[in-house]
Amino acid sequence: MAPPQDELRRLFAPLPLTDSLGNMPAMDQIYPDYPAPIVRQADGQRELVMARWGMPTPPQFLIGKKTDRGVTNIRNTKSPHWRRWLGPEHRCLVPMTSFAEPDHRTKENVWLSLPQDRPAFFAGLWTTWTSVRKLKDGETTDDLFGFLTCEPNADVRDVHPKAMPVILTEPVEWETWLTAPWSEAVVLQRPLGDGVLRRGR
Repeated sequence: MAPPQDELRRLFAPLPLTDSLGNMPAMDQIYPDYPAPIVRQADGQRELVMARWGMPTPPQFLIGKKTDRGVTNIRNTKSPHWRRWLGPEHRCLVPMTSFAEPDHRTKENVWLSLPQDRPAFFAGLWTTWTSVRKLKDGETTDDLFGFLTCEPNADVRDVHPKAMPVILTEPVEWETWLTAPWSEAVVLQRPLGDGVLRRGR
């Protein structure tokens, strides 16, 4: 779920922010392979754009397949497939208000959110890529994104013990993620503190 467009603009004021979203509709839920807003670096400024959720799939997982629906979550940043996109020019922030994880016992989605007055972003990667996402559309060139995951904190572990999204809540973290060398930015691939997330949207 994405916060309103005006709120995204305010979060980065007074730094320059180029808003290329146009008139962004309310986005109560965001699904894989659909567009969502991201914040990225462009010519030394922040740029707010729409991108399609799902980074290019590693080639070994596409053998025998006619389409690439994309990878939504990225964990192993040491993989050669992901290393090409770890520089600041390919990092982005994915605004969020809440997210769902499938309960490992029931497979039903459990929603988790932060307090409404605490803005947050997933730590993401983006690229421009040409591929066949859907057979009916043929080959398309899209701006794509995915976000990093890490070990779950106590709030998520009971629901989804394998992983949680990397969530950044402080302006200094946003700045580090968008601009710092990878040796500094990789430190942010860690769980959010325990007790911050609550159940529900």
